[in-house]
Amino acid sequence: MKRAIFTTLTALLFFSSPVRAFDPDQMSADERAAFRAEIRAYLLENPEVIMEAVAVLEQRQAAQEAENDRLLVQVNMEALFEDGHSWVGGNPDGDITLVEFMDYQCGYCRKAFDEVEELISSDGNIRFIVKEFPILGPESTLSARFAVATKLLAGDDAYAAIHTALMTYNGEINEAALARLAEPLGLEADKILAHMDSDDVSQILIANRALGQQMGISGTPTFVMQNQMLRGYVPLNGMRQIAEEIRTQ
Repeated sequence: MKRAIFTTLTALLFFSSPVRAFDPDQMSADERAAFRAEIRAYLLENPEVIMEAVAVLEQRQAAQEAENDRLLVQVNMEALFEDGHSWVGGNPDGDITLVEFMDYQCGYCRKAFDEVEELISSDGNIRFIVKEFPILGPESTLSARFAVATKLLAGDDAYAAIHTALMTYNGEINEAALARLAEPLGLEADKILAHMDSDDVSQILIANRALGQQMGISGTPTFVMQNQMLRGYVPLNGMRQIAEEIRTQ
């Protein structure tokens, strides 16, 4: 970072002067010392230049990171949007697809839950995909396995119901708690619990983890909205603004 700022400052100092050939590698020791003294004096007189240079550097880095994320989305589009095992909600024919990598023990996932629901309901034209991505310990894994097993055995509507129940549950997660959550939903908890450690469930979670690693996802929630990655919690209004920008591209 220091080298990048040095290069930017060099450009400010020398390219604002009359055009001339300039090669720092060709400087003598005395010339280099004078050059450094001139930069130091300039910065002491104009310290705001440092912040300007840092801001330019940060903007360039953010733009490059966004471009890298767009390429990751493009390369992994099929696994993101058409993996064949993830739950799909919202409008299946929506003009925007929103994918969420989530963990039931993640506080920010819980915070985002109601806002994502509101976004999808109020917009009416968003296809929503949930990727079970348990990374916060045994309770996360237990919850995700139960949710995936529910989908495999009882279908999409049952998954949606248990997903909501798990996202809004505030107690300790264990098999007894999962059975209690399933009972009022009319789910056969014993069968679901027995299927949690099956190869079918494991393969789905392994695939989700591999996709997350491929895309450099290390935290939840992480969203993909159409061709953009949103790393972390995004408030409802922010999500709406991004959707609007995507539609006007």
